[in-house]
Amino acid sequence: MSDLNKLTLADARDKMRAGEVTSVELTEACLSEIEGASALGAFVHNTPEIALEQAKAADVRIQAGNAPDMCGIPLGIKDLFCTKGVASQAASAILEGFKPEYESTVTQNLWDAGSVMLGKLNMDEFAMGSSNETSTYGNAVNPWRRTGDDTALTPGGSSGGSASAVAADLCLAATGTDTGGSIRQPAAFTGITGIKPTYGRVSRWGVVAFASSLDQAGPMTKTVRDSAIMLETMCSHDAKDSTSVDFAVPNFEAALTGDIRGKKIGIPKEYHMDGMPAEIEKLWADGTAMLKDAGAEIVDISLPHTKYALPAYYVIAPAEASSNLARYDGVRYGHRASLGKGDGITEMYEKTRAEGFGPEVQRRVMIGTYVLSAGFYDAYYNRARRVRTLIKKDFEDVFAAGVDAILTPATPSSAFGLGEMKDADPVKMYLNDVFTVTVNLAGLPGITVPTGLDAQGLPLGLQLIGRPWEEGDLLNSAYVLEQAAGFASKPAKWW
Repeated sequence: MSDLNKLTLADARDKMRAGEVTSVELTEACLSEIEGASALGAFVHNTPEIALEQAKAADVRIQAGNAPDMCGIPLGIKDLFCTKGVASQAASAILEGFKPEYESTVTQNLWDAGSVMLGKLNMDEFAMGSSNETSTYGNAVNPWRRTGDDTALTPGGSSGGSASAVAADLCLAATGTDTGGSIRQPAAFTGITGIKPTYGRVSRWGVVAFASSLDQAGPMTKTVRDSAIMLETMCSHDAKDSTSVDFAVPNFEAALTGDIRGKKIGIPKEYHMDGMPAEIEKLWADGTAMLKDAGAEIVDISLPHTKYALPAYYVIAPAEASSNLARYDGVRYGHRASLGKGDGITEMYEKTRAEGFGPEVQRRVMIGTYVLSAGFYDAYYNRARRVRTLIKKDFEDVFAAGVDAILTPATPSSAFGLGEMKDADPVKMYLNDVFTVTVNLAGLPGITVPTGLDAQGLPLGLQLIGRPWEEGDLLNSAYVLEQAAGFASKPAKWW
């Protein structure tokens, strides 16, 4: 059977159980596709030997019967997840040569279920970026192109390699992380599905930290069903992560009933931004109509503190980053600068960080250190934390009024060209996260579903935001939207 790499995760699972295909065949199809796709810059550390070994073991489990759903599924792993004995660099020069002696909880859960690791995926350095242009490995490239135009486009960030790999069928699914939209924005830019679970649903242990109170891992997949299957395996209570919640993990796939009659879907007036492209407005209106036709009740809602979300995020996230990144000092692991005569430990720290961190990471560390400094702590950091509480309360009030999910655009535009925002004011780049950061600040689950193409032939996505811990319900609403939109476009192969 050809094109095995193009199967959805659910189809591959079912075909393996039926004996129509083996994990080894699936894995070999993906490995050969990866080999010919270097132009995408998606995979940065390939692990074919590990993959084939895991695939053989998975086939034995499947033949024995009763194998878990994720058994035998070939995956790409974002370079932010520590994988034992395999380079885990967070796309930063400062972690060059770092091979962890331990496995992140998320990847351990996947390997325990029999999944297969094809390799590590490109990303923005330390997950800081919205375009995958800050990576030490170079840019990841979107497999989509504008109609009649060869301009290389961004796959979004920071999980750009994951989005590109899934959209180009290099793997059946991938792990991503989301601190301010880093799963949902790239998913929208590449025409795939991405879910950020409730904060605390998935363990952060062994995931290189950016902003600890915001980071959350999730799956990036070809369909909503695939996201439901993979998310269930990624979730678990973990004593090694103090923010991990000890809740039972439901069968998310079983929640996909396709019935949302009587559900209340909120449309927030604050997300109608000035200058929003007409195509995004129309997509949002069409998505609203689809959910209404499926029997949902559409209600207008207000989230009044939305306008403060971006500034609050860009105080809190850099503050936490400056604290988290202080450990990269050239002493124990990773890059260490060569020192001149008379250089002491201070010079060693300074030179190592200047060489090891890229400009965007340096910018955010400096902002974070500034807002945490003695004279500005209350003026910036504490004020941002108070704003965050108000943003969270906005959502709580809406959910208390009976709203089940909130529908918004996922991004303010379709994918832009690589380099197009490079020399612009960094704030312009930060505006890419305008619809997604509120979800991280409030710790809520959010999912992006591809729902249409723009006039240039590029994918556009809509976002659904759910109640905390109700990912099953959220996935079901997303499933209804996915079925109604019927998005089946794929990028034309040029790589």
